[in-house]
Amino acid sequence: MSKITRKLVSTKNAAKPVAPYNQAVVVDRTVYVSGCLGLDKETNTLVSGGAAAEMAQALKNVKAILEASGSSIDNVVKTTVFVDDLADFGGVNDEYKKVFLQDFPARSCVQVEKLPANAKVEIELIAVTGNIKTVHN
Repeated sequence: MSKITRKLVSTKNAAKPVAPYNQAVVVDRTVYVSGCLGLDKETNTLVSGGAAAEMAQALKNVKAILEASGSSIDNVVKTTVFVDDLADFGGVNDEYKKVFLQDFPARSCVQVEKLPANAKVEIELIAVTGNIKTVHN
């Protein structure tokens, strides 16, 4: 039986993990990106400005991690967004739409009681590597 390769991804172009996990793991052509907070990569502290600003920064981190994984925003198939207050949904969604422009990935957005580092938002995602073809049903 052949072995499946698991590639552990780490890039200095995104904020460091705040706990013992990898920024992403690639198995075959699937990229699993760990939850990303709106952390500044230089200071590893949350950006100021609330949930929308944190989402914008988290998406910058996600882009860098995807690039280091051999993927891109265009290859994202599923996202999960966690917010500490659904009242922030509009601002978070506005930042999301600046990055995901069309052919949106499947997505969940849930309110949670508390996020690491007292963040207001966190995003995790699944992407693929290589060239993909999108078809509309």
